Amino acid sequence: MFDKVGMAEPSILDRLKEWAWTLKRDVIALWLAARDSRVPLLAKIVAAVVAAYALSPIDLIPDFVPVLGYLDDLIIVPLGILLAVKLIPLPIMTDLRIKAAGSARPASMAGFLLIVLIWIGLGIALWRYW
Repeated sequence: MFDKVGMAEPSILDRLKEWAWTLKRDVIALWLAARDSRVPLLAKIVAAVVAAYALSPIDLIPDFVPVLGYLDDLIIVPLGILLAVKLIPLPIMTDLRIKAAGSARPASMAGFLLIVLIWIGLGIALWRYW
């Protein structure tokens, strides 16, 4: 397909790749925002939680669980990113996005520990229930 100017329109796959790259960059920008003194406190908290979860090496709902396993990756994480980005002033977010574009993806031990604690808590609750 071609647009009005005769340029080829990006395919769905190209748009999905760009969306995924944008999400990855924004997660790193939120990780940076959680440590930036210019970011308001509420935005820092939301950014820290979203970045910790998104950068965690394990998921709250494992991907092998049918449908629900990918629900967090496709819905929850993007909505969390959207909320956090809305709370951060645009000039600061723009600066953080520029910094994030050149940064490597960090790993979040805090997110890992949070998810492990949630799983342990759920395990204890189920054990006590039975």
